[in-house]
Amino acid sequence: MKPRHKRFLLIGIALTLLAGATALVLNAFNDNLVFFHTPSEVAAGKAPQGRTFRIGGMVVAGSVQRAADGQTVRFMITDTAQVVPVVYKGALPDLFKEAKGAVAQGKLGADGVFTASEVLAKHDENYMPPEAKDAIDQAHATAKTLK
Repeated sequence: MKPRHKRFLLIGIALTLLAGATALVLNAFNDNLVFFHTPSEVAAGKAPQGRTFRIGGMVVAGSVQRAADGQTVRFMITDTAQVVPVVYKGALPDLFKEAKGAVAQGKLGADGVFTASEVLAKHDENYMPPEAKDAIDQAHATAKTLK
């Protein structure tokens, strides 16, 4: 084999290895990517079914129900336009309260119930994630145009 052919072979092998490594990195990145969706987007079918994402909004007052096992909690989350039921098994954050902001991470079931693996509560009275604030503002604007 001529030196020129050996060089092409080595370059081809290096490019194949680089493409394989790039594919593995992109696959790992895609598996760990978590998007934020609002209850309105979930109701409109824009949220992925069976894939992890975050949903945020306000916890509906009077919707928090604790199961007899002491671990399972059911509540509703809203962006003031739509409501999505959430089920979470575990300890809730201390700042989690009705009529306050919360973000849940988990998967949407075929029955429309969001099964959360993690629940986050906002830190103080004035803070709201920019995505949640924008979503609530959009929901208000949409509700006004529909009336």
